[in-house]
Parts: sequence; C-alpha cells; structure tokens
Amino acid sequence: MFPWVYGFAWTTGNVIFLGIFFFIVAIIGTTLVVSIFRTVRAYKLHDIEAFRWEVDFHDLPPQLRTCRHEFTGEFKQRSCDNGFDCRSCATQNKLIRHHSVNTDAIELPIHAYGFTIPTDRLYHRGHTWVQGDSFGIYTIGLDDFATRLIGTFDGFVFPEIGSQVQMNGNAWIVKKGGMDLRILSPLDGEVVATNDGSDGWYLKIRPTTAKVDTKHLLREHEVAVWFQREFERLQHRLSDSKIGYTLADGGIPVQDFVKAYPERNWDAILGDVFLEA
Repeated sequence: MFPWVYGFAWTTGNVIFLGIFFFIVAIIGTTLVVSIFRTVRAYKLHDIEAFRWEVDFHDLPPQLRTCRHEFTGEFKQRSCDNGFDCRSCATQNKLIRHHSVNTDAIELPIHAYGFTIPTDRLYHRGHTWVQGDSFGIYTIGLDDFATRLIGTFDGFVFPEIGSQVQMNGNAWIVKKGGMDLRILSPLDGEVVATNDGSDGWYLKIRPTTAKVDTKHLLREHEVAVWFQREFERLQHRLSDSKIGYTLADGGIPVQDFVKAYPERNWDAILGDVFLEA
C-alpha cells in the first residue's frame, strides 16, 4: 500500500489510502508540535502556573465555569471561557462601561446556610478570600465553606518568603488524609508572611503592581448566590441515592466534612471545590 513497498501501483484506491493516511499523520504531528511548543514556551516564560491553570480550567465541568454575571441575573445562563479573569473580559468591561453591572440585586447575609461570610473582603472562586490593608499588603485566607469542608489539617507547604505567587497559580498546599490540596492564589504578588491559619489567615502578599485590579474577585452581591450553588452541589455529592439529601439546611455545619463522610470520593469533591480538574 506504500510506494516503497515492492509491487506498489498508483491505483485510485492506493492514492485515496495514502491521502487519508498522511492527512492523519499530519494532524497528529501538528498536535504534537503545538503541544511541545506551548510547553517549551511556558517553561521559558516561567509561566508554568498559568499553563497549568489553563489546562485545569478547561477540564472543569460546565457547572463549575459559571460566569459571575449569571449569579446577579444579568445573564440567565452563561459559561466563562476566560479562566475567571474578568480583568481582560470584553463582556465585563462592556457591562461596566454601560453601568449595567447589578450591585444591588442580592443582600448578602452575615450567615448563609450556616456558613459565615464576612462582607469586608473579596472572594476567589477557589474559596480563598482577600483583604487589603492601608500599607498595601493583602491577606489571604480560606473561606468558611472550605475550612469546614476540610476540617483538621495534617500540614501545609507554603512558598518561601520573598517568592512570587500569581493569580490562579499555587498559593500553598494543604495536606489532609494523604491528599495534597492545591490552594489557588487570588492575586499576583510577593509573599511577605505565612501562617498556619490559627489567626484566620494563611498568606500575606505585596502585589506586584501599584494599582491592584480586583475585578475578577467576587463581591457582596455575587457571593451569596455562589455560596448557595456551592452548598447545593455539596449536598448532591454527599447525598445517598436511596434517601436523597441528608445535609440539614439550618443550624451550623460540622467542622470536618471529610471526617463526617469518610466513604465519599473526596478527591473528586475537593478537586471541584478547589478548581482542580
């Protein structure tokens, strides 16, 4: 069937076969070359974290890539295709320009579904919160949902003081029951302090730019709906198929969901919560 094989003849069938064969080879070769090029470029640009986030984000199920403007009712249904980076989103900028971003649709309660949601900070979709101070230092912690979900930590791996973290890249690692949970950074910056969470925070960073753009972080009017959807998704993942939802919708949630439901697939559940596909 190939020209270099003895007895080959240029028949119509052989020509068609060769055309299809080399077309498939060209597609496979092109895919490999593009993949290698992107990988090498990521290493050269020290952009491994961004490269990893791009892959993880596009592997997330559609329900985890909901656009923030669906939370506020500006779109009935819309999926984010921009890695949750509203800073460069044309739709976000257009809505802001036309003053149509809805900031009054939802009054965020102090407590929602038993979780505490302080309104004096901004929230990342990977369940970290951010709060700046007058000195330009930003404190980063885990929100109450993530804290109660994980419960007691076995340990941490923090970046070195003076090292750089970038938005949607690795901020620190939480060790829990043999699992390494990768917590995403909500901002770009230089690490100036780390903590084990005993004071409510884990990381302090100094942003890399004088003007910090936080358009990608969720605010009061969006967080309530986002928390509701996260809680409902957790209910579904922890429910028994025979009896339905078993989580109470009142009171205060348990301090350690992993311990309370040891038989569940926590690799998958926590992967969804912390946006690791």
